[in-house]
Amino acid sequence: MNLPSPRLLLLTLGFPLIVAGASGPGYQQLQLSDKFFSEGAVFADLNRDGHPDAVAGPFWYEGPTFAQRHEIYRPAPFDPLGYSDNFFTFSHDFNGDGWADVLVLGFPGIDASWFENPGLRDLPWRRHVVFLPVDGESPVLGDLLGHGYPVVICASGGRLGYAAADPRDSVRPWTFHPISPLGLWNRFTHGLGFGDLNGDGRADILEKNGWWQQPASLVGDPVWEFHPYPFATAPAPGGAQMLVTDVNGDGLADVVTSRHAHGYGLSWFEQIRTAAGAISFSPHTILSENPETKISGVQFSQLHALALADVDGDGLPDIITGKRWWAHGPKGDADPAGAPVLYAFLTRRAPDHTVTFEPRLLDDNSGIGTQVYATDVNADGRPDFIVGNKRGTFVVLSQKTIQKK
Repeated sequence: MNLPSPRLLLLTLGFPLIVAGASGPGYQQLQLSDKFFSEGAVFADLNRDGHPDAVAGPFWYEGPTFAQRHEIYRPAPFDPLGYSDNFFTFSHDFNGDGWADVLVLGFPGIDASWFENPGLRDLPWRRHVVFLPVDGESPVLGDLLGHGYPVVICASGGRLGYAAADPRDSVRPWTFHPISPLGLWNRFTHGLGFGDLNGDGRADILEKNGWWQQPASLVGDPVWEFHPYPFATAPAPGGAQMLVTDVNGDGLADVVTSRHAHGYGLSWFEQIRTAAGAISFSPHTILSENPETKISGVQFSQLHALALADVDGDGLPDIITGKRWWAHGPKGDADPAGAPVLYAFLTRRAPDHTVTFEPRLLDDNSGIGTQVYATDVNADGRPDFIVGNKRGTFVVLSQKTIQKK
């Protein structure tokens, strides 16, 4: 009789597997699954017990131990040589019943669906297909309009814009509000983000070729004013999430993005203002676009997901990213067999507002998907991380031994 290995048995039963030696100093990796279910994952308190739970693909895992697994929809693992139907996962209470729901954005060009949390009732999670197509490879759920109710920022039908629910009836199809004229955006367009770049109190939309300024009034869905700037180096297709944050502490919002989601390069773009108030940017390299060049001893490819979090507790936002493993299989893209790393780049500011970044390895055996998410789940005062990808589902926990530098 052939018995399954202890590793396979633990994962089959839903118990997390602690992988020794896979994480950087001060971190512990938990492998929640070794199956490819999704390239998006999120932390959210789905059972209202005060502990963030892990949500990835068809499952959610009860925090803080993640030992108890529950189904959201029927599990069907995918072949790592192909793709999943779950590229991004977000959480929000869409119907206002007090229970966090789960939003899934599928393969690019397909739908946005949210799954209704049944709460304490022993009922299945109802799926509500609310919008399609969601185009682009970095759509995001966020409070773009400042109303406290998030929208899906994406491309659709050749235009940039956002899909918004009716908060009174979020089950009804969501309405797409274009902010651009018809353009070349398609289901596989790379690079998208949002944030208040010009400091007028309204969030703007960023894409690889520039940024779109949100007007004072959205009545009639006007075209937003476009400000061109090359955040991606031609002919690169663009990066992944585009993050807006004041990197150097000068009071102006800057931009952080990868340069090529399937190649190399990570940069931050320092906002520069003229005396007349015109906005431009000065690029600063964090990781080189040259595959042979290491900065601070670090280089890796396929930075297809980014996030911000204060990793070392110094009050400054740090950059979280890593390698998307096998984005197009074992022979596609740049260095497909390279180590699936997860890194933090710690922000170090000087009094003159110059900035350097200190790389910190979080894990070398998980990588990222098209999404990486960070929040403090073990209450040690440091962010923890979750990723879903073709290697499985991983949680990387910060340990209390981490000391602020």
